Amino acid sequence: MIGIVPVLLVVLAFYLIASIKILTEYERGVIFRLGRMLPREKGPGVILVFAPLDRIVRVSLRVDTLEVPAQDVVTRDNVSVKVNAVIFFRVLDPKLAVVEVSNFLFATSQLAQTTLRSVLGEVELDELLSQREKLNLRLQSILDQHTAPWGVKVTMVEVKQVDLPEQMIRALAKQAEAERDRRAKIIHAEGEYMASEKLAMAAEVIQKQPAALQLRYLQTLVEIGVEKNTTIVFPLPLDILASLNRALESVTKSNEGRP
Repeated sequence: MIGIVPVLLVVLAFYLIASIKILTEYERGVIFRLGRMLPREKGPGVILVFAPLDRIVRVSLRVDTLEVPAQDVVTRDNVSVKVNAVIFFRVLDPKLAVVEVSNFLFATSQLAQTTLRSVLGEVELDELLSQREKLNLRLQSILDQHTAPWGVKVTMVEVKQVDLPEQMIRALAKQAEAERDRRAKIIHAEGEYMASEKLAMAAEVIQKQPAALQLRYLQTLVEIGVEKNTTIVFPLPLDILASLNRALESVTKSNEGRP
């Protein structure tokens, strides 16, 4: 009998040592004692788990990422695309994450796949490509609403990549080219309109100052002379044209006065 006591003490010591569990700062332990969950989770730090009476389930409270595989989605305008996404979530209530769902990671992944197909199938292709932020918020709201009873908080959803069929890529390229041509024509027309306004203003100034026309004529000759070309220019003074115009007018008046 005396020899059994030390053995029991040694066994008890090893049992207590084996019952010591250390949980890190980001971990919580959900304890089941005789099959019933304790009111509060344990951790972080050193805790005691008396097996086989107790069973511990470790739950991480860190933000986790979950990649949604590429899903075949048919948009509202009947375009077939492949879309994948990534989900950022964390566990807020470890007890709900353990009790309410058998595997919250797998359940969240399946829910994300079905939600991605259903939500993106309600939008058109242009909205899917241009309003990515709006769709991300909508997906995050729907997933967070369904995962809240599991103690899981979906913090962010990002649509990563949209794979388009080859025919649709060519169609979008043609559309973009046509859009660029349209903008180029509009810019060219606006430039012509602004140039015509400036020319009209210049004509008004030249009309008030006739000498400005002669100065512009001389400036044009200088610009032509600078270029390396074979153009031959014969300057003709504008005063000669004015004199010829007056002479023609006088001859015309004299002819009209004759019987």
